Amino acid sequence: MLKKIAIAVLFVFSMTFISSAQQDKNQRPSPSAQAQCKFSDGKTITTDYSSPRAKGRKIFGGLVPYGEVWRTGANDATTFVTTANLTVEGKDVPAGSYTIFTVPAQDKWTLIINKKTGEWGIPYKYQSDELARVPMQASSTSGPVENFTINYGQNGGSCTLQMSWENTQASVTFAEKK
Repeated sequence: MLKKIAIAVLFVFSMTFISSAQQDKNQRPSPSAQAQCKFSDGKTITTDYSSPRAKGRKIFGGLVPYGEVWRTGANDATTFVTTANLTVEGKDVPAGSYTIFTVPAQDKWTLIINKKTGEWGIPYKYQSDELARVPMQASSTSGPVENFTINYGQNGGSCTLQMSWENTQASVTFAEKK
């Protein structure tokens, strides 16, 4: 009887802990977001990230230093899952799950596609797991962007990944490898 009570108490405690952890994740100041691009054959690129807010802060060259690896969002590292084999800037990205990071600079960015998944995001210590580093084009936005946003523009057999925040947009195009 005492054993059954102990098991019941342990079960209730476990469920409370899991529920609390899920609630904490949903109430983060940088909420979860998702961007997706769908190719004509039904294959997709899906990016899950956390979307921090500018809140009047200097973002690039301030909160996010130039020339340093950034987790590209907040909280958990940003995921990049593709069901298609891709090419980007002459490099192959096989179908699979990856983590993406960026290195912002004033006039250009670098996208890091990393094979290691499931990490928190910083500090960055995954150089040995990198699949590719590719240049991104950086430009000014037409107006201030409060929420860090990732989206995709689609054009035929390609998807252009766009990241926007503060007054900057960085982009790079992925093509489906046939």
